[in-house]
Amino acid sequence: MDLSITQLAKQYSLNVETLRYYERIGLIPEVPRRANGNRFYDEKLQKWIEMIVCLRHSGVEVKSLIEYVDLIKKGDETLEARKELLQEQERQLSEKKKNLDISINRLKHKINLYETGEIKNNKSYYEEYEIEKDIINKKA
Repeated sequence: MDLSITQLAKQYSLNVETLRYYERIGLIPEVPRRANGNRFYDEKLQKWIEMIVCLRHSGVEVKSLIEYVDLIKKGDETLEARKELLQEQERQLSEKKKNLDISINRLKHKINLYETGEIKNNKSYYEEYEIEKDIINKKA
């Protein structure tokens, strides 16, 4: 079923302007219009946009998405390059996850200090943080 830009934006929790922007920068192929000038999105375009939204939600930056879409448009000879681009995105996400896990563990530790009352007993608010150690470990 064809969707209007408003319906599509609602379906993917996007702003209408975001869809127009994606079209303007080439992430979405040219969208056909009805006689009254309104855009309509057929099932093929809806699946394309779903791919873009999923990759954006995965943390893929717009710049990388543009590169990825350009590779798709070039055909099957770019399969390896597309795979490599996605592998790099996966590596970057894994690094972000690692850093988030460190932050979550710090927060859990700090919450525990409050729950056990150690914070009241002159326990430093910041002494458990070992930023330098984390930076050194990150370089390793």
